[in-house]
Amino acid sequence: MKRMIVVAVLVVACITWAIAAGWAATDQKTLTVNATVADKAKLTLGVAAIDFASADPDATPSIAAAENPVTVTVKANTSSSSTVTLTVQANGDLLGSGSDSIAIANVTWTASGAGFAAGTMNTAPVSAGSWTGSGNRSGTFSYFLANSWAYPKGSYTQTVVYTLTAP
Repeated sequence: MKRMIVVAVLVVACITWAIAAGWAATDQKTLTVNATVADKAKLTLGVAAIDFASADPDATPSIAAAENPVTVTVKANTSSSSTVTLTVQANGDLLGSGSDSIAIANVTWTASGAGFAAGTMNTAPVSAGSWTGSGNRSGTFSYFLANSWAYPKGSYTQTVVYTLTAP
């Protein structure tokens, strides 16, 4: 009986040693992980409209928009060497009633934040920012209207389009 116990202990010890020594069966497989990131661009403006209040041109030669500063967020996925651009283009001059208008070039903006650019509204595209590679950029624009005694009384409006491009 003692002999059977000793044999059993030896068998258990050998099996334990064999497993610990790596004599257990193993198998390995590889898995390839693929990911696709396409060019993407997302632009967020903090407001959908800006307003310039009436003011005395002598006292206020430049009217600040009531909404200043307007937050701007640019998000883009592109190659590391590609240039991401933000442009703005007015659809025309500020239009009032009848034939009254104010030249859109009387609207300017300042910019804060890396890569954002100050400028003057135009009916042709104007650069409002430029960056290299992918990223999430934030800044602000502050808008101003050059005030003048020559503007006819009335309310004026125009649409401008911001375009973010990530090639």
